[in-house]
Amino acid sequence: MSADASSSPSPPNQPAQLVEHFFRHEKGRLHGALVRLLGVHNLSLAEDVAQEAMLRALRTWSMGGVPANPSAWITQVAMNLARDALRHRKMATGKEGAIITHHEQMTATPAVAWEAAQEIRDDALRLMFVCAHPAIAPDAQVILALKILCGFSTGEIARAFLATESAIEKQLTRTKQRIAESGIGFDLPEGENLAPRLDGVLAVIYLLFNEGYKASSGDRLLREELCHEAIRLAGLLVAHPAGRSPRCHALLALMLLTSARFPARLDDQGGLLRLDDQDRTKWDRQLIAQGLGHLGQAAQGHDLSEYHLQAGIAALHCLASDYASTDWEKILLHYDELLKLKPSPIVALNRAVAIAHLHGPQAGLDTIATIPQREKLDQHYLLHAVTGELHWRLKNHQAAAWHFRRALALAQVGPEQVYLSRLIERADPASASPTRSFG
Repeated sequence: MSADASSSPSPPNQPAQLVEHFFRHEKGRLHGALVRLLGVHNLSLAEDVAQEAMLRALRTWSMGGVPANPSAWITQVAMNLARDALRHRKMATGKEGAIITHHEQMTATPAVAWEAAQEIRDDALRLMFVCAHPAIAPDAQVILALKILCGFSTGEIARAFLATESAIEKQLTRTKQRIAESGIGFDLPEGENLAPRLDGVLAVIYLLFNEGYKASSGDRLLREELCHEAIRLAGLLVAHPAGRSPRCHALLALMLLTSARFPARLDDQGGLLRLDDQDRTKWDRQLIAQGLGHLGQAAQGHDLSEYHLQAGIAALHCLASDYASTDWEKILLHYDELLKLKPSPIVALNRAVAIAHLHGPQAGLDTIATIPQREKLDQHYLLHAVTGELHWRLKNHQAAAWHFRRALALAQVGPEQVYLSRLIERADPASASPTRSFG
């Protein structure tokens, strides 16, 4: 994997933006270091310490300017807070000494601080394996890692799982209690003990990338820093003996092939561009080549995972010279297999889109009507956006406008809201405002 694929974007310079950047991009590494020192049973304390360090950074940097090494500054403050917390709780002197030693290393020289930051990067992946402990239920593993490591809000996690925020909060509380009661440690297991945890780690990396690829809320559709982090973690994973497996390569292939299309996904004003409107000359051919290379490595052996099938779909899109030449028959076959392997309403909706491309919009609508557990999608804007588009193709403009309005009411990302507003105006010109502009 090239440096371009694995390196993180440069952080912003404004204090508030910089703190937000570190909250999203560095939180996992910071939590990893804190949990290593405080112990997994102190997950809530690690969260509190990291949060307080971020708040202090916002206050201090806003008044006194941004330090030369923001990452080391935040880590130093967090370690001070952790040391104070341990003293307050009268924990073992040896553990307190480890924190003091780490704190001194962080403040010694810029070179040492840089090396410590590299250690934290490894701790992020290590803590993912800790969260994927067999004593924790599979969904709970992923939810815990998204919250602790990736800095996801409860709402973001709920949308990813098509669940309510209260259900996610209860799950997090139960999981932390389970960890405290079972005495789960931070030690990374070796050999056969590591393999059962791999699926949980892959699920976290996959959802981290998904949130970057299509943010669930906010002004930006793309959050490339999250995608970079997911690709970085997957790169570390395939370089580790435990991660040299077909499904790890398949996930990395999926992310590389998908991120290759980022340069063409938005227009010059930041508006959403559909696949058929994208300028394919802007696609990153180097990332496509890397993705295809990992997909080739994923094909070794007999393993077939959801990541294989999704990467295969991404490859079919990337290999099509233009939209008209997209091989929708093969894409549908992939979705058929994916639905068998991991049935979900979202997969079924994507399959309905492929059917509509092959057999027409009415066939797509008929397929949507038969989706099992379709009620889980009722609060998802994508169901109504797709349904509206299919009605539009059938010239059912009134039905199309209704679904587009419903999608707009549910959408929480700025570019999607603008795009859906344009679709409403297309379906119902009378609703257009002469003073409204979408840039």
